[in-house]
Amino acid sequence: MNKWFLAALLIFFFGCSNSDNSGLNFSEKGREVPSFNSDSAYQFVQQQVDFGPRVPNSEAHKEAMNFFKEKLQGYAGSNAVFVQEFKAEGYDEKLELGNVIAAFNLTSPDRIMLSAHWDSRPRADMDSTRKDEAILGADDGGSGVAVLLELARMFRDNPPPIGVDIVLFDGEDYGESGSLEKYFLGSKYWSNNPPVPGYSPRFGILLDMVGAEGAQFPKEQYSVRYAPNLVDEVWNIAEEKGYDDYFLNEQGAAVSDDHVIVNEQAQIPIINIINHGRTERGGTEFAPHWHTHGDNMDIISRETMQAIGDVMAELIYNRL
Repeated sequence: MNKWFLAALLIFFFGCSNSDNSGLNFSEKGREVPSFNSDSAYQFVQQQVDFGPRVPNSEAHKEAMNFFKEKLQGYAGSNAVFVQEFKAEGYDEKLELGNVIAAFNLTSPDRIMLSAHWDSRPRADMDSTRKDEAILGADDGGSGVAVLLELARMFRDNPPPIGVDIVLFDGEDYGESGSLEKYFLGSKYWSNNPPVPGYSPRFGILLDMVGAEGAQFPKEQYSVRYAPNLVDEVWNIAEEKGYDDYFLNEQGAAVSDDHVIVNEQAQIPIINIINHGRTERGGTEFAPHWHTHGDNMDIISRETMQAIGDVMAELIYNRL
């Protein structure tokens, strides 16, 4: 066994829990909640964009994976970070992919899971020009990862009261429009190939496109179906903190994303906080920069990430 496999065993051994996930009860504990630093989160987005498009099999993809591993090792420790490397069939090539996993408070059997996808889209199919060129993915991929990296920095300095596992999925955005076949490659592999079977956190939260100026997060329909109590708690916290302009107390669309894979294949109740709208006919509508070259640093907002970070910090440090 190599050291990375041993690290995976360590992470998932402590992550296995036999607790009943169906209730998901929450209450205020009166604990001090550390401050989320949106300036730091913004810089984490910038660092990802500076690599260029993080498209599978590219040099930027390799550099970004190493960056995430090293950064998380600095926060969680080298024995608590693991890259789950795997191969997947692309459209005309074999893809070299990797889910990056980090665990905090390893001794706690009571755990939660936080996730985002770290790859960026290999085509700008929703743009009017340069459709075949890869996009930077500052928001779609970059922002969710940035929030989790900043939370990881907080966990280093302020150990969480519960076990927290961060999973950065690869290969989420590789697929082509009109088919879901080549999407969600990392979450599919992770769900079907856990380093140790039986991983059962209390719940999970997926962050996707959480950094754009003016973003709005209605209650995504699959999330409400899989974990309604968790959705209510997150949106109640947002309202308490004055972030109801971001977290809309209304039904959103049903968005196919990594959380659907994890819910259905790994049986983990996980919700998706995602910037989207719902059309009059019930379809999904995304921001104008979605899958275009406009998904760059110009649309990234510290204020939006501050709202996400504050809500997440309150939930983790004072409601669990």
